Amino acid sequence: MAISILDTIAREVKAQAGGLEIPAQQKNTVLNGLADSILGSLTQTVTKVGGIEQVKALLTGKADAASSPITALAGNLFSNNILKNLNLGNLLNGKLAALVPAIMGKLGGVLKDQDGDGDVDFQDILITLKGGGAAKTQSQAGGGLLGGILGKVLGGR
Repeated sequence: MAISILDTIAREVKAQAGGLEIPAQQKNTVLNGLADSILGSLTQTVTKVGGIEQVKALLTGKADAASSPITALAGNLFSNNILKNLNLGNLLNGKLAALVPAIMGKLGGVLKDQDGDGDVDFQDILITLKGGGAAKTQSQAGGGLLGGILGKVLGGR
């Protein structure tokens, strides 16, 4: 069974943020915002020229997550769309923003040859997003939706 990137993101967000004292009323917003920002950076990147190769390099571990423009985009999305609106204070905001590169770094190696054709290609990205052929969990169903969107955006390559 293929590993769902959505499951990996959710697991890493919870693991990395677990040690921080996030106010209870804002914890779900922060955790969901982290996951959405990371997924958003991946989906925005694949729609750009050369984006598929950038995502492939990041998810196979061939690109350094800390210096990746995908990580920078995820950090900007998280800071501008989530942290700016929560008023958590500079110290906690800084700690939360620092989670983005750590989580992105854990995504390296999640993308492998999923379809058995001997290479890592767009099809493998879709399979990873969908989570394989096993019974779908709620988050894997989201990957299927995302995979469908990516397929439409990229013309089913």
